[in-house]
Amino acid sequence: MAEAQKNNPLHGITLEKIVTDLQTHYGWDKLGMLIKIDCFNNNQTIKSSLKFLRRMPWARKKVEGLYLDTFHK
Repeated sequence: MAEAQKNNPLHGITLEKIVTDLQTHYGWDKLGMLIKIDCFNNNQTIKSSLKFLRRMPWARKKVEGLYLDTFHK
């Protein structure tokens, strides 16, 4: 199993850590500008963001992409 994940930079990083790190780095307003999803612009909590991102794979992919661009250049 470790062999299958050795090239995955997100392996072992939870979605909660990703959202928390991005929110700490950018703040809700900038994050909402970078990724235009409602949970970053209106109901700005980690809990609501996690609930939305777990149901919407397209949004999660955008958030994971921003995380990689920001912290794993």
